[in-house]
Amino acid sequence: MADTPKRRPRRRFDDDFKAQAVRLVLDEGKSVGAVARDLDLTETALRAWVQRARANRTKGRTGLTTAEREELAQLRVLVRASFDASKQRYGSPRIHDDLLEQKSA
Repeated sequence: MADTPKRRPRRRFDDDFKAQAVRLVLDEGKSVGAVARDLDLTETALRAWVQRARANRTKGRTGLTTAEREELAQLRVLVRASFDASKQRYGSPRIHDDLLEQKSA
């Protein structure tokens, strides 16, 4: 069997490290690829950090801000919980939809 490269263990980075990496891209004009290589990061991870930082800097004009992301995550949890509760109460979602239609008629 051919030797496959081992996956790198998942690493965690603190907010200060992320902010400095993003600063190199946004404020100093270095490319995402160059900064990722210099800091031994994946370009994908650094690109996501840069995208979030741009959204925060532009107050949401270029994407969701951190506060909006947190709110969206909370709303998704509430919707999922509500959906699960309705399934327990009424069975399948299709039956639940039929009940809602009857109530509105």
